[in-house]
Amino acid sequence: MSKYIFITGGVVSSLGKGIASAAIGNLLESRGLKVSIIKCDPYINVDPGTMNPFQHGEVYVTDDGAETDLDLGHYERFTNAKLTKDNNITTGKIYYSVITKERKGDYLGKTVQIIPHITDEIKNNIKKVSFSQKADVIIVEIGGTVGDIEGLPFLEAIRQLRLELGRDYAVNIHLTLVPYIKTAGEIKTKPTQHSVAALRQIGITPDIILCRAEKKLSKEAREKIALFCSVDIDAVVTAVDVKSIYEAPIAYRKEGLDKLILRLLNVKRPDKAPLEWEEAVVNKIKKPKYKVEIAVVGKYITLQDAYKSIYEALTHGAIANETKLVIKRVDSEDITKRGADKYLKGVKGILVPGGFGPRGIEGKIQAAQYARENGIPYFGICLGMQIAVIEFARNVCGMKKAHSTEFSLDTKYPVISLLEEQKKVKVKGASMRLGAYACRVKKGTNAFSAYQKERVDERHRHRYEFNNEYRDVMKKDNFVFSGINPKSNLVEIVEIKDHPWYLACQFHPEFQSKPNKAHPLFRDFVKAALSIE
Repeated sequence: MSKYIFITGGVVSSLGKGIASAAIGNLLESRGLKVSIIKCDPYINVDPGTMNPFQHGEVYVTDDGAETDLDLGHYERFTNAKLTKDNNITTGKIYYSVITKERKGDYLGKTVQIIPHITDEIKNNIKKVSFSQKADVIIVEIGGTVGDIEGLPFLEAIRQLRLELGRDYAVNIHLTLVPYIKTAGEIKTKPTQHSVAALRQIGITPDIILCRAEKKLSKEAREKIALFCSVDIDAVVTAVDVKSIYEAPIAYRKEGLDKLILRLLNVKRPDKAPLEWEEAVVNKIKKPKYKVEIAVVGKYITLQDAYKSIYEALTHGAIANETKLVIKRVDSEDITKRGADKYLKGVKGILVPGGFGPRGIEGKIQAAQYARENGIPYFGICLGMQIAVIEFARNVCGMKKAHSTEFSLDTKYPVISLLEEQKKVKVKGASMRLGAYACRVKKGTNAFSAYQKERVDERHRHRYEFNNEYRDVMKKDNFVFSGINPKSNLVEIVEIKDHPWYLACQFHPEFQSKPNKAHPLFRDFVKAALSIE
């Protein structure tokens, strides 16, 4: 039977429960344990797929086509876990299942209630991962902050699970903020005390209190927290701020967090340091040999989490090239208003990520044109590929006003059009082309140089695709179709001949990149950017 670690958060949101969960998973894997991680989200949406990035941040996609919370990206980047739709549980998903059962008559004669029906459904969804993924330890992160009304059913469910599983099979870790008040010159433990008190009122007493702080807590501070929160002083652990999120496993290990967790779970594993992670990732971040500036041109630039996996995958590409990465975030609407040269002059690479809707499209097209005309390495992802196609069709192939039917239904040259399978779709949720699909890579291209193999599988999230009616005419002008789906004949990767490095893909390679194993396309994109004088 799997053992469980339940992670809750208090005081404020955005403390980094996702990073903490991922880092703990990393440490346990270094001890030889198989790990899986679940994110429980209290919102009523069934999944985040229909949410605006300004509301939720990016949507992370798994191999099996689930649209999930961005924290699943952290889980997969830090660990070897292969996550599925079962690893993201939302309030909407739970209620949808319970109400469907009620309509079918599964609860005939019963009044359907939060307890036991909703909490039982949550518990069953958590246990399902244990059966399907056969992990030694399952880490369960409860989204939100203790005290939020939305999270109460999840907290009640893990309270019950803890009782059912027994002490050696479940550990509760509570992440809190211990703020440093500069004017007083001291840290304050009261917010942590109140947070733990709120948790205990629900019936959960944490086994470990993970204290997010600017600097390491003193013994006196830890003793005070231990006294007022009814835990051992050894169970009060500092989660000190680090410069890079990838240092978190190393910082936690120095605090003895992995030893503490294993002792509480009654698991014996060799005490070995995660040296490979430290050498392959952390040391290369701290001591880069080179430096490069790359522009990310998007429409959600003001929100850090909107392109989370893109930024991380660029960092992985930089790590692979022993390079310090400087990301210049450029709002595509600014380019529309003032031109590309003002914002892109001097950068060594330009990346245009995915997105939806017409806002900022012309600025992205100008960015692609600027990269093509000035010999700057260009990397287009999803919409970024469609932008590259539109720009090339307009300015090289002579198809003036070529466009995507997403933005212009009456365009004379619909070089990007709605997938045939999407034309009958009425329900928006989970109805895009989602998940992993095969791609056949053409030899003698930048794509093949990166992958070094003819078949790859990459994750998708889109409704629109290159219109194959224009393939022959664009080929004549040195537009290369270097990746094709072997089953549907859809275009997956495009390139431009006689350019330092110009590649765009319909899929999302950022979802399969790790800090110790950069995705080949991100690795080669950064390498190409480094070669620009």
